[in-house]
Amino acid sequence: MTTTRLMRPAALLFALSLAACAGGDGAGDAASEAPTAETEEQLVERARGIHERVITLDTHDDINAANFTADRNYTSDLGTQVTLPKMEEGGLDVAWLIVYTGQRDDFTPEGYAAAMDNAMEKFDAIHRLTTDIAPDRIGLALTSDDVRQIIADGRKVAMIGVENAYPIGDDLANIERFHELGARYMSLAHNGHSQFADSNTGESFDLWMHDGLSELGRQAVAEMNRLGIMIDLSHPSKLANMQTMELSRAPVIASHSSARAMGEHSRNMDDEQLMALRDNGGVIQTVAFASYVNPDKNRAHNDAAAAVRAEIAEELGIDIGADPRRGGTPMTAEQRAEFIANRARINEAAAPRIREEVYPVAPPVDVADFVDHIDYLVDLIGIEHVGISSDFDGGGGVEGWDDASETFNVTLELVRRGYSEEEIGLLWSGNLLRVLDEVQVVAAEIQAEAGTAAAIP
Repeated sequence: MTTTRLMRPAALLFALSLAACAGGDGAGDAASEAPTAETEEQLVERARGIHERVITLDTHDDINAANFTADRNYTSDLGTQVTLPKMEEGGLDVAWLIVYTGQRDDFTPEGYAAAMDNAMEKFDAIHRLTTDIAPDRIGLALTSDDVRQIIADGRKVAMIGVENAYPIGDDLANIERFHELGARYMSLAHNGHSQFADSNTGESFDLWMHDGLSELGRQAVAEMNRLGIMIDLSHPSKLANMQTMELSRAPVIASHSSARAMGEHSRNMDDEQLMALRDNGGVIQTVAFASYVNPDKNRAHNDAAAAVRAEIAEELGIDIGADPRRGGTPMTAEQRAEFIANRARINEAAAPRIREEVYPVAPPVDVADFVDHIDYLVDLIGIEHVGISSDFDGGGGVEGWDDASETFNVTLELVRRGYSEEEIGLLWSGNLLRVLDEVQVVAAEIQAEAGTAAAIP
């Protein structure tokens, strides 16, 4: 049964151990029994204890296979938002590493083959990290029991999510192949319609390919139920998501989405989808992506910061031009290196001015804004259906949780809002692992049914 947490004051009063006077009945006794306001130091200390005891789990961390080699990998503190040192510093226990493939319009055997090559490169990279590069520091989990055992062993945990089923092609047997490689959730689309489902991006121009799920997509839902792969709703269209929840025998997830009522973006889920998710038994992993959390605040901050950077560039005599990674003029390797170096010079010079001049008038989206989404979702659909994700190395991050080393700040803000240790445990991992368990139970039931049916003459 879904319950809704009663909101508590942000300025939390914490009851400390108090000695009562035996037999006292005067006004002094009443005063001595009143709770003592918790100091900031005590609150932080309490939050650290909670953070250390609960399992912290982030359902969406993008990867680059180039960072999973013998010479360059997550044992070093790379410039990426997630590495083992950052996870250890911030107390992040579980990172879902993502096998992401961008959507193409090439629905041909050649297009599917290229997409599969990309997916396999990332599967191989994750396996390399957990079996060859750092098996003493991180292990690959396939079940919730695996998660708990690996953490008990003193290691971090990697899990695998697939962002975009495009590499599956038109051969549903590849879903089982991905399952065997460790995939435990998959989305049927990304930014652009796939052969399985419409994408949320169709909303911009009201252009659709399937009006939700294709017939192949409906078959994929059934196959993912059969295998025990969680279905991820974070990128498909609203109609595709509603159809998926109607069809699925198992709970679903939104691996990195927030509340549309709090941030107007087609990647966020509106209340109708959220209520359906609740009724399905699923969980939405609230995402710390600034432009989804508070689009207006993020835009105002970015515009003000860009103006400062433009002034700095002019002062330095640098014509930065358009970023070639975002549609600018193609560059040679030397030009690209110069572009990146110039951008770094500008950012370094601008940083103090942005903090001094921009932050007071146009502050960035921060952890408090992010937890506002959690509050909204908890009040709407119940705490059992809400979780946490970052989308690190895929554009995610807010002030205060801009990489895995700052993970504690999320727990601290939850404690400030009055969430209990049990509730924080549910938000960080309990709800997601419960859904994984239920999805795997449903898979076992479906497989048993199929075995029984096959045995009937």
